[in-house]
Amino acid sequence: MGQPRGTQRYRPTQREDEDALTRAIVTLTSQYGRYGYRRITALLQRAGWQVGKDRVERIWRREGLKVPKKQKARGRLWLNDGSCVRLRPTHSNHVWSYDFVSARTHDGRSVRILNLIDEHSRECLLIRAERRWSSAKVISALADVMVWKGVPEHIRSDNGPEFVAKDLRKWLANTGAKTLYIEPGSPWENGYCESFNSKLRDEFLNGEIFYSIKELRVLAERWRVHYNTVRPHSSLGYTPPAPAARMIATSKGHGEVETATRFPLLHTPDGGYLNSEINALH
Repeated sequence: MGQPRGTQRYRPTQREDEDALTRAIVTLTSQYGRYGYRRITALLQRAGWQVGKDRVERIWRREGLKVPKKQKARGRLWLNDGSCVRLRPTHSNHVWSYDFVSARTHDGRSVRILNLIDEHSRECLLIRAERRWSSAKVISALADVMVWKGVPEHIRSDNGPEFVAKDLRKWLANTGAKTLYIEPGSPWENGYCESFNSKLRDEFLNGEIFYSIKELRVLAERWRVHYNTVRPHSSLGYTPPAPAARMIATSKGHGEVETATRFPLLHTPDGGYLNSEINALH
């Protein structure tokens, strides 16, 4: 045709499902504001979309969506022989870890939340909020979980007064669980629980106003179920820690929240929502 090759361009073509996929991405991003495009991709794939992360990232950036900031990598402690100081979990119920997170209700009163996770499966076994904690309350919380999950081989914690109390250590010894205490001032040695704490605060606590401790307990239990059964976990190949687990209530009086719908389900490729609460968006 007598035209230089450098002047020829392909005309961009838009796929038939581009608009529907864009709406799905925007909707999921609006609901899960702290998720990046990789987790959004996992949610879309679980809902039936045949889409890769590169395409989702392209639409993500075209729509001007926010990408959460990456955290700075943190080094680990190593012994002279090259082995890691921290005991590495190899199977479920091998190592549990627990820690406290602080929050406040709307009236300004403080609340301490006990988080308990299985380090191998990443499953959150307990989120329990109390105004004040004692070793007796910690024992009661652990006993509730051990009834339906069994006794772990090890349980890791910091050196807080509730965790080093003689009553608690004696009770754990009687159950057969061994205690693992991290070095004072070294929270990274309890890295699994610290990572979970940051997700809890970033995705749940920072976005809610709690008018009572009862409201906090109910919403926290719903978030725990969501975390275990829906939320894609990057360390597990973007699958939930316990997608098919039959969740059992661990707090008296709040068993009904296990089946309550707090977070909408996924957008499907046919343009419909699995959750009737957001059908009005179409």
